[in-house]
Amino acid sequence: MDRLWPRGISKKDVDLDAHWTDCAPSDGLRKWFSHDPVKWADFRKKYLHELSQNRERVRVLLEGVGKDKLVLLYGAKDEAHTHARVLKEYLEKLK
Repeated sequence: MDRLWPRGISKKDVDLDAHWTDCAPSDGLRKWFSHDPVKWADFRKKYLHELSQNRERVRVLLEGVGKDKLVLLYGAKDEAHTHARVLKEYLEKLK
């Protein structure tokens, strides 16, 4: 769910129904965070705020998934400090 497509993965090789760039952190927030674990707590708070500002759009996207499997694709190497964790948390609370 990055705004940027992960390196090394071809779009044609991935069978995706949608690419929810609306749910990714803004470019400004992504660049500010720069995958710096020291900024993680502040990043998480700011990203949750961005998601809450876009709550209805996120809810519509989530409803479109229905009972299907939702895959959160991201390009960060640090699995502990990736926006996908925050997004997963947020989506689970919306269900």
